[in-house]
Amino acid sequence: MSTLTEQGHAGGFILSVANGHRSFANETVASGENMQAGEVYAKVAGKVVPLDPSDASYGGDTVAGILFAATDASTADQAAAGVVRDAEVNGNELVWPDGITANQKTTAIAALAALGIVVR
Repeated sequence: MSTLTEQGHAGGFILSVANGHRSFANETVASGENMQAGEVYAKVAGKVVPLDPSDASYGGDTVAGILFAATDASTADQAAAGVVRDAEVNGNELVWPDGITANQKTTAIAALAALGIVVR
């Protein structure tokens, strides 16, 4: 019998959000990116890119939110939704960049908390 592994799905990382749509924002994933639901992101020139805590040269190290659903923008910018405030999320369901250190993750979680996003 084969083993099935559930992949991340839209909003699967969310434990609670504020009333209405307060926790969410319309975002644009930058062309060239293919991002997963629950991926912690930065914004560069107003567009979502994967968090890159090791490179402060262009702003990719500044946490801006968590992507609600997988978004493939590999060929062009794509509209997306992000969790940007007043939410609780499951830290085990978040998607972090490969190679992130424990200190970088702690710093990113603190940045999410400053946005009102509590990682449990």
